[in-house]
Amino acid sequence: MDTELNASSVTVAEFRAHTLTGVVQREIERMILSGELAPGQRLNEKVVADKLAVSRGPVREACRALAELGLVYLVPNRGVFIKRVTRDDAIEVYDLRTGLTALSASLLAPMLTQAMIDQLERYVDDMQDAAEKGDFARFDPLNLEFHDYIVRSTGNSRLIRLYRGCVKEFHLFRVHGLVQRGALLESNVEHREIVAALKAKDAELSYRTSFGHVSRGKERMLVSLDGMTKNAEGGSEAVGEVA
Repeated sequence: MDTELNASSVTVAEFRAHTLTGVVQREIERMILSGELAPGQRLNEKVVADKLAVSRGPVREACRALAELGLVYLVPNRGVFIKRVTRDDAIEVYDLRTGLTALSASLLAPMLTQAMIDQLERYVDDMQDAAEKGDFARFDPLNLEFHDYIVRSTGNSRLIRLYRGCVKEFHLFRVHGLVQRGALLESNVEHREIVAALKAKDAELSYRTSFGHVSRGKERMLVSLDGMTKNAEGGSEAVGEVA
């Protein structure tokens, strides 16, 4: 990840290089999370540099930062490869996300404002509409934003940074396939329970409901991963998961 520069000593050239590396990192990250760069694929530095109209230096720096985030890995004398996440990796990331999500809810409960309640309820209402229509493409970003809103509303910068890093790696194994309408509706019932616990300003209940929600998402994820493996052997499409 980019390190902070000392504003009193940095030169214009250093500032431009620092900023450029961050821009390149975000674009490569987008390519990975969107599936444009597939798991296991070798990242061609020259192709990426040409595409972004930059030199290979910022691409190398960006790749080092992405390696620290767990999105790529470096093989000496071979290059940079997009990380292929195993079932065990998925379990570890999900367990971490479960704990961070529950902690965030417990921290937010005592400080919840009416404005926060209104926003959370808007997310839930929008997700309900998407769930009833079986619209996963609309439900998914709302779901991610709902949880991110809870985390960032705590104001805990370290917690926010850890959570978002975890979510980025989470995207590497998230299955964006066919999701049954019932699973979306079930997930949103759990969202309403989280909001109710937060509104009660009950930190312990907020922790439990959030922990339980993401834990159930983990189980859905494991079913999807196992199904994806079986279906890949049989040439079928996997069913996605909701968390």
